[in-house]
Amino acid sequence: MKLVNSRLIVCVLTVLTSSFAVADDWPQWGGPQRDLVWREEGIVKQFSTDGMLPRMWSTPIAAGYSGPAVADGKVFITDRVQEEELERVHCLDAETGKILWTHSYRTRYTISYPAGPRATPTVDGDRVYSLGAEGDLLCLNVADGKVIWSKQFKSDFGTRMPIWGMAGAPLVDGEQLIVLVGGADDALLVSFDKQTGKELWRSLDDPEVGYAPPLKMTFGGKEQIVLWHPSAISAVDPATGEHLWSVPFRIRAGLTAPNPRQQGNRLFVSAFYNGPMMIEVAENGLSAQTLWKGKSDSELNPNGIHAIICTPVFTPTHVYGVSSFGQLVCQEAATGKILWESREATGKDRWWNAFIVPHEDRYFIPNEQGDLIIAELSPEGYKEISRAKLIEPTRKVRRRMTIWSHPAFAVKSVFARNDNEIIRVDLSAE
Repeated sequence: MKLVNSRLIVCVLTVLTSSFAVADDWPQWGGPQRDLVWREEGIVKQFSTDGMLPRMWSTPIAAGYSGPAVADGKVFITDRVQEEELERVHCLDAETGKILWTHSYRTRYTISYPAGPRATPTVDGDRVYSLGAEGDLLCLNVADGKVIWSKQFKSDFGTRMPIWGMAGAPLVDGEQLIVLVGGADDALLVSFDKQTGKELWRSLDDPEVGYAPPLKMTFGGKEQIVLWHPSAISAVDPATGEHLWSVPFRIRAGLTAPNPRQQGNRLFVSAFYNGPMMIEVAENGLSAQTLWKGKSDSELNPNGIHAIICTPVFTPTHVYGVSSFGQLVCQEAATGKILWESREATGKDRWWNAFIVPHEDRYFIPNEQGDLIIAELSPEGYKEISRAKLIEPTRKVRRRMTIWSHPAFAVKSVFARNDNEIIRVDLSAE
């Protein structure tokens, strides 16, 4: 009897372990590896409807641009109650959508597009780190939302708010929390002890702050923190903040919103006004140079991908991204040559946008009209497999309704928000 029970326990544990192994969280901006790739198995190949996707749950929230983070059975999302001048951090049960706790704090907005916070929360074990649009950095207890430590960028670091507010999601690296602060005295990028909030190092200087989050990358076997800021793409040593290399790239209006993308020793960036640029990092990881960039400096006459919000996808041979008038563009990675453009997934006017999330041999594309698309992208063109309505767009921009919040793809589901609600839709193949 004991032998049977032991075998039964082993079988049950094996099933549970296998089940957990294929169910990923999305604990921060960009997912587990901060690269905007969905790696779970057992996901639908196409939708069973072209109407509204069926929801597991929907929970009312207020306005905001931030995306959700999903970790350990919980969902974290931020919003703003405009009439009360309150920013809020919510923790929800991932299975039911029930709000488990809310932490709120008062902040007066001085920024443009003042709907709410921009940065996705970062979850690390028993703590969650949130960054408000006006520079309120909070370390909260995952269990109850109590504040463990906090910083205010304007008062603590002399940060001059970028016109569209703070958007760079905090990065956990070992015992550090590395954040785009934009402060005075070489405090563009600051490392904090993630447990106490003590400043460990500061690095880089730029009169503008920008919007892209810090990213950890490896070049020449050397780990680096890469930051795309309005005057350059720069890399610093994660341990000390020591400056390693920079490639100048002066960005109009400071619009460094899309993430830099890495393939081997190459790095691709794309800006709305300035267009694309490909750089190459040296074999020792200590210098870099420009390989090519778009010849146009105007989004009205684009030469390649002019991304404003969407982070392009960089494969070993090609780059796919949404350009300035809603066109999805494919470029050769080696030369920057444009192979094709399509507006099927996105739209037809200036600033129309969609996010691109690779999954296995296809892409999930949530667009700003609230559609979720499954498509194939290749050098031969755009091929749509399936499309359905994920969530209604709620914010009016240039005479159209939009959603500019990146969904989370976790536990075989998509978690999406607008200015009224956050939802979960099951995308498992079972």
